[in-house]
Amino acid sequence: MNTQSGDFIMHTFGCKVNTYDTGLIQKNLSQNLTSRKTQIHVLNTCAVTAEATQQAVRMIRKIKAEYPLATIVVTGCAAQVDTDAFKNLPGADLVVANSHKGLLPQIMDQYFKGEVKEKVFKSNIFHKDDLEAGGGTETLHTRSFLKIQDGCNSFCTFCIIPYARGKSRSIPMDLIVQKIRELETQQIKEVVLTGVHIGDYEDLVFGNKKNLEDLVENVLKKTKIQRIRLSSLEPIELSDRLLQLYQDPRLCAHFHMSIQSADTEVLHQMKRKYTSLEVQNSLEQIQKHVPNAFVGMDVIAGFPTESDEQFENTYRVLSDSPWTRLHVFPYSERSGTRAVQMKQIPFHIRKQRGARLRELSLHRHQSEALKQRGQIKSILTLNSESKRYDGLSADYWSVKFNSLSVEKNEIRQVLIRDVQVLNNSDVILLGDLHV
Repeated sequence: MNTQSGDFIMHTFGCKVNTYDTGLIQKNLSQNLTSRKTQIHVLNTCAVTAEATQQAVRMIRKIKAEYPLATIVVTGCAAQVDTDAFKNLPGADLVVANSHKGLLPQIMDQYFKGEVKEKVFKSNIFHKDDLEAGGGTETLHTRSFLKIQDGCNSFCTFCIIPYARGKSRSIPMDLIVQKIRELETQQIKEVVLTGVHIGDYEDLVFGNKKNLEDLVENVLKKTKIQRIRLSSLEPIELSDRLLQLYQDPRLCAHFHMSIQSADTEVLHQMKRKYTSLEVQNSLEQIQKHVPNAFVGMDVIAGFPTESDEQFENTYRVLSDSPWTRLHVFPYSERSGTRAVQMKQIPFHIRKQRGARLRELSLHRHQSEALKQRGQIKSILTLNSESKRYDGLSADYWSVKFNSLSVEKNEIRQVLIRDVQVLNNSDVILLGDLHV
């Protein structure tokens, strides 16, 4: 995703946390960058897979070919863990790892003044304590992604992110509430509370440890923001108290569950902290407490050592459980993780398993979409560059409707009349404005 602010262009790769960080980078550069000589491209990179890093490398080559005089700055997760991929790349002028991302304006000022001798700025990410609070809005966005937590202490065997973002640390609750109040004054209608592992959120208030449930409860009580949405959660993080908070309609009936597998032994090999039974229970509890919620899930197909029987167990559990859509990722080897040392599943088997899960997901997604016909949904109109859809419902359905008389960033009522499946298998709802 590309956004432009003044004479610098942001290229954002990866997750919602990166979207938040991009908003902060835009803000910091706009306010603090005093020296500039060329068009500047800043790549906020992702490192979740080796391919994500290569995608950034290809983008750098493309930009330099089209704009040979442009200055290209690489930051983000790939700059932290795959530094050498950019250090020796002629097109990359500066490499500023996550450990130094908050210093981007100063580093770039020094660079344009000719005071910088080195190309790479990087240190041990586990020594980083700050979270660069104050981001959350990005040019062209009608929703705000607000980072409440960063880093991760889990060290799952397939994941490089702790090495890219460091230890888990959280933004104080009062600062988050204050930021949301500021966003209200900017007419932001929806805030997505995001982080690398938001289930690890904690804050000490007068010596008492506060967790994610406390944060959500405080945001509901102390702000008037019209919509609050949570990003990824793990099954054991869905407490009864958190589910009860969804009785407030401002907390969007949408769950993104990071399960990765539904087989207990595979979960153990991944170093996940829950079992197949806990996966099933969490999905049933969502259905019980928040009926008709949209439930998306991340699943890895073909994780090392996953037997045919273990995959079939995952497939069976998912087939029998309530959810809306799967986000399927065939396992991809990532250097620096423990999983690369395990016995690997042949790529064609990973691909076959992924295809079966995607087919299961498409049928389920379409089936759940058909149930939405005849419903009146509250839709936030978006500034969608693709124009494939015009708005997003509180329960996370993409909706297209006659929006000629509607401005972006409005919440309107829409009567759902039909369902459309796009060429890429995405499902959107079709509707009409309901007066």
